[in-house]
Parts: sequence; C-alpha cells; structure tokens
Amino acid sequence: MPYSPPKTQHLDGILPKEPLLLMGAGPVPISHAVSRANGVVINHLGETMDAVIKNVKIMGRYAFQTVSDKIIGVSGPASAAMEMAITNLLWPGRSVLSLSIGTFSARMAEMAKGVGAEVTILKSSGIEPIRLEQVRKELEKKRFDVVSLVQGETSCGIEMKCLPEISKMVKEHGALLIVDAVCTLTTMPLQMDEWGVDVVISGGQKGLSSIPGVSLIAFSGDAWKTIESRKNRHPHWCLNALLAQTFWGAQQYHYTAPVPGILALHEALRQICEETLPVRFERHRISSIALQSGIEMMGLKLFVPIKDRLNSVVAICSPGDAESSKIRKIMSDRFNVEISGAFGLDILRIGQMGEQCRSHNIFKVLYALGMSCRQEGIDLDVSLGMAELERNLMIDPENLVD
Repeated sequence: MPYSPPKTQHLDGILPKEPLLLMGAGPVPISHAVSRANGVVINHLGETMDAVIKNVKIMGRYAFQTVSDKIIGVSGPASAAMEMAITNLLWPGRSVLSLSIGTFSARMAEMAKGVGAEVTILKSSGIEPIRLEQVRKELEKKRFDVVSLVQGETSCGIEMKCLPEISKMVKEHGALLIVDAVCTLTTMPLQMDEWGVDVVISGGQKGLSSIPGVSLIAFSGDAWKTIESRKNRHPHWCLNALLAQTFWGAQQYHYTAPVPGILALHEALRQICEETLPVRFERHRISSIALQSGIEMMGLKLFVPIKDRLNSVVAICSPGDAESSKIRKIMSDRFNVEISGAFGLDILRIGQMGEQCRSHNIFKVLYALGMSCRQEGIDLDVSLGMAELERNLMIDPENLVD
C-alpha cells in the first residue's frame, strides 16, 4: 500500500476537559433535550420523519408568526438559507436594494451580484441603522424587485428598529422584502404576516438555540408566486426552493436530509412553543438590559447608542489599550468562557440568545470579562458591575432560571 494509516487521536484528547461556556455571537449553548435529539438518526423518508417535519412546520409558523405553509429547512448554515432566499428571488434582469449596516447585510448584496441581479447598496453612515427616510428616497428613485436587510446586525450590534415601517413602505412600492432574522427570531418580536415580510431567514445556532448547520426559512404567498413563475433556470439543486418543497411539503425525496439536525431543531422549536414567545421575549429583554447595565457600571463602554442597540448581541468597545484578543483568551483559558471579537471592528461581542439568557450564564460572563480586563491592567470596578447586574435581575428572576 502506498500510504500507511495515520496515527489517530481520540476526540476526548482534543476537546477541553471542561467545555467552554459559549457566550459569543453564536453558536450558543443548547438544552439537554436539543442535545439528545441531535444524537439520533432515523430514516429521512419514514413515517416518523414525516411526523417530525409536520411538527417543525407547525411550530415554525408560530416562531415566524405566519400562516404560510412554505417553511423549509435548509441543510446548511444560516448563510445557506440566505442564499436560498437570494437565488430563488433574484436572477439577471431583476433588481435589489440592499440595506447594508454590517457584514451579514452586506453578504446578501454579494450573493445577489453572484446571480447576476442589478444591485443597489444603501450603506449606513457610521454606527447606526439605515433610517426610514433614506429608504424612502431610494424607493422613489427607481423600482426594485426585492429589498434586503437584517433585523439585527450580529457583526456590530445594531438593530433595524424601523423594520415594520420599512416593510410597509416596500410593499407600497411593489417589492418583496427579505429579512435576515438569524439572531432575532424568537429573541424579540418579528411579525412576518402582520408586518408584510416576504422572506424570513433564520439559523439554528443563534436565536433558535439549536445546533449549527441546519437552518429555517419562511416564504410568503407573494414570494412563492414569484418563485413559481420563474422562467430562468435555477443555478442550484439543494437550494432550489421548489425542489426543497417536495420534501418539506410532500415528504418526498429531494436529498438525504440532515436528520439529527432536524430532530434538534424540532426540540428547540418545541421548547420555544412551551415557553411562549411573550415570555421568551421578556426573558431576553431582561437578561440583555441587565448585562448591559452591569457592563457600563463596571466601567466599560457599549459600542452602539441605546436608541439603535441590538439586545441579542451586545457590542462592547475594547477597553483602553488592551487587545481584545488577549482579553478573550484570558476569559477562555482562566474562566472557560468564550465571547466573540468582530469583523474589522475593535469591539467585543456577548450573545444574548436562547440558553445564553440564564442568570448563571450572565453572572459568569460578566465576572470573567471584568477580571480578564483587570488582568490586562484595565481599572474596572467588577464588584459594582456584578451588584448592578443582580439589582436588574431582581425585576423578574423567575424567567431567567432553567
């Protein structure tokens, strides 16, 4: 034989003895029920899987707040769901207005260029969202087939709080609206039908608190009519929504579905329905506001002004002359807590999605952040920050307990 087998290392020798607490911008910790479901493999075309898919669609309607039955699971990250949205609604000869406030909103514009659509990019001016009047001016200049935006920009911690108003305006101009809600779906209100959103993109590993690699997307009736009337050949097989609907609509073969990931998604959605959206929204709000207050009281500065701040991912200015990468490494090595850096920005990011929003997790991440900064010579009052966190959590502590 020309090649000899390599020396193998058991996974236990690679993984840390104590798993890191994932408090970054995703993936997020998962519940025991989601973890158990992710360890099961069944026939992807059997009766059991039919029941699972039926339940995922029913629970998905609740999460998206829609009556649409065009809810499709995507075998891939949230970016694959994003690509399904873009490649099914855009092709040469069609145009899109892409509202760009960070990495992920800009990604949709790049995907649209890739399929040959005419792309107009409207960028925010500084650390702020696109304003309603800016969108109105662009829509009055020319007709667009599609408008794309993110509800919450994970990369920098900005929220598009005028989403309902933008959606109404887009519909008045005859365009379809694509919304990236990867970090916001079920962490804050998003009314797909009531607001008139045509496509909502979600990923398992953030707001839904499931595993990475299996995503969920919902299409409105208007979006689906556009997909069905398409004359251009679709460039994809896996991401062709009509083909995907043969599995997600009629449980017929499309390709071998990622069974464990769909089972995990089922359990994540079941827990969301069990908790109910109003209770879940309030848990996320209380947790994030308490964490933000603790961070500021400790002596750190938040990156985004409160009027535009995203609660699902809290962006923090890197303190003093300290390197954010060193702070993150101390947090990881000394406290077994992981938070995120950013894409070209000198900030730290702490996630507030799903299982991250539990009292023991936010106490641990705040303490780890404060003590790691102090180790790097940053003068912070960690005790004061922890006391402020506790004071804010006393508003309604029950929702934040497992």
